[in-house]
Amino acid sequence: MKDDSTKVNKTDSEWKAQLTPEQYNVLRKKGTERPFTSKWEEHYDGGTYSCIACGNELFKSESKFDAGCGWPSFFEALDSTKIITSIDKTLGMQRVEIMCAKCGGHLGHVFDDGPKPTGLRYCVNGAALDFLKKK
Repeated sequence: MKDDSTKVNKTDSEWKAQLTPEQYNVLRKKGTERPFTSKWEEHYDGGTYSCIACGNELFKSESKFDAGCGWPSFFEALDSTKIITSIDKTLGMQRVEIMCAKCGGHLGHVFDDGPKPTGLRYCVNGAALDFLKKK
């Protein structure tokens, strides 16, 4: 596992230059990709999902499941230090936002309607993810 302890701080211009428009909208502007459009939604190869912006390893493929919601879903994070949370009161509801602990990029939200053993559903924008296949 990589050492992800160093925080990534970039200017808005640097993020715009590095990310695609969709990745920038999701990660830096807290946008949401359209459901059922992510290449990772129905992807079940063995490996690790990481933040596309900074490489922070976030989820193992073993924790991925089909929630039927239209976005890649996981029942647990790789490590509790990899993700930070915040209360999101936008859109007239209260949800728990999940962000990359290394670069602060918006990933999606976590809900308490997931499968055992955690009961959690990390609902993640695929545009925020990269994947490293297990060798």
